[in-house]
Amino acid sequence: MQPYLNLGGNSGVRFYEILADRIHVQFKTGTPYTWSYASCGQHHVEQMKTLARNGRGLNSYIMRFVRKGYER
Repeated sequence: MQPYLNLGGNSGVRFYEILADRIHVQFKTGTPYTWSYASCGQHHVEQMKTLARNGRGLNSYIMRFVRKGYER
């Protein structure tokens, strides 16, 4: 996992890992979650990958669009 840049300064995301068809996200609480193409759709996963790489907006996107769409 690599550190999330958190350029906005108020994200709950600490780390992320990008794989071909999924993204793993670990929050400040220590809880890791995985979103995959199968669990929430390719569009959402690809958007989350972009936001993770950019270091801004990932937590907000998760809360707004895929909060309950994680696979584990």
